[in-house]
Amino acid sequence: MNTLIWFVILYWVISVGIGLYAARYVNNSKDYAVAGRSLPMYVVTATVFATWFGSEAVLGISSTFVKEGFKGVVADPFGSSLCLVLVGLFFAKPLYRMNLLTIGDYYRNKFGRIVEVLVTLCIVVSYLGWVAAQIKALGLVFNVVSGGYIEMNTGMIIGAASVLIYTLMGGMWSVAITDFLQMIIIVVGMIYIGWEVSGMVGGAGAVISHAANAGKFEFWPKPEGREMLWFFAAWITMMLGSIPQQDVFQRVASSKNEKIAGSASILGGVLYFCFAFIPMFLAYSATLIDPAMVDSLIDKDSQLILPTLIMTKVPMLAQVMFFGALLSAIKSCASATLLAPSVTFSENILKPFFPQQSDKQFLRMMRAVVLVFTAIVTMFAMNTESSIYKMVENAYKITLVAAFVPLAFGLYWKRSTAQGGLVSIIVGVASWILLEVVAPEGYWPPQLVGLLMSAVGMVVGSLLPQYSRKTQVA
Repeated sequence: MNTLIWFVILYWVISVGIGLYAARYVNNSKDYAVAGRSLPMYVVTATVFATWFGSEAVLGISSTFVKEGFKGVVADPFGSSLCLVLVGLFFAKPLYRMNLLTIGDYYRNKFGRIVEVLVTLCIVVSYLGWVAAQIKALGLVFNVVSGGYIEMNTGMIIGAASVLIYTLMGGMWSVAITDFLQMIIIVVGMIYIGWEVSGMVGGAGAVISHAANAGKFEFWPKPEGREMLWFFAAWITMMLGSIPQQDVFQRVASSKNEKIAGSASILGGVLYFCFAFIPMFLAYSATLIDPAMVDSLIDKDSQLILPTLIMTKVPMLAQVMFFGALLSAIKSCASATLLAPSVTFSENILKPFFPQQSDKQFLRMMRAVVLVFTAIVTMFAMNTESSIYKMVENAYKITLVAAFVPLAFGLYWKRSTAQGGLVSIIVGVASWILLEVVAPEGYWPPQLVGLLMSAVGMVVGSLLPQYSRKTQVA
């Protein structure tokens, strides 16, 4: 146990040091937010993959698969990986050409200040659940590797503080460089531990056969109206709701050119989809290796199945490889999701109130917001009972109903207007919230209704006579 703790500490110190070293490349706000738009293909691909492959990929997806099979993980990885492919095919290149600092700048240029503020606030709120999931996972890891000596809340504080250090100083440069190194650790670690565990159960075929016989590979819903609607809603929540997010945009904007922006997003999505199945394989292997342990945890806290398996059934080297990969996954995702909402809140909410500030002052503002946001999400993580998977999945509902339609229609429908964008956001969010209150488990999924109403609002609002002060009747 002590050996594992020291390996974790050593890895933690080295990775934080690398992140702080990368801060030397930050000379202005553009370097901090989008790494000076200078990252090559391999680094952008790595940071796309590493940002997506977070705690939900290792702990959330795997535990959900053990309980519910493929039907339970339709949102992630199936929806989330398709999100990155869609970004690469349809959104990366046109957004890159606009030379923007944040995704919120797009909404301001296309639809005006009010839409910019509303969408930015929705984006920032959506990150609460995602970042909190990473902080919660850090607390879980520290608790497990210390044998319970470090409490969950203490582990969250330690993890959040250490990720904050290099994110605060180096911004996107630190995130990109650490992501590149952490992707290597994730890939090597996951492959090695997969090989190690497969040898314990008589090969991967035995696990796959057992899962198939248990019905875990059943994917499509029953041919019933409600089942199909909720299945479709779960799929598109992350597939479309993740597209208008600042972390996705940052990777697009940080690329050296638009070709890299598109190709890296697609490749990162494909890599994520492939590697997301390894944690599912590992967690389900526990049902063959230690069924009693799985039975004791599956309803109590299924997120502990995989780390408990690693801590009790595999040799020390495998433990080091697993927790190295897990910490890499969590840290890369946490740093990215701390930076993204902080940058867009600074640029699209606070900056207009200080029009005379210099670029250095703006850089200090972004760092201050990173600090405040980290404190807020850490408190949120320490006081929520939601699972890691659910926190991540629910994070995208608000951007699905508020931000996706204005982005897609604004890029590909020439008749979209500022009025249409505003109506789209208002009716989309209002209808979603209404159904979440009155019929959260009804026939129609609230976020699907919100998306449909958002599209209707965009079309109707854009085609109706445009309201302005000049058209007001005295």
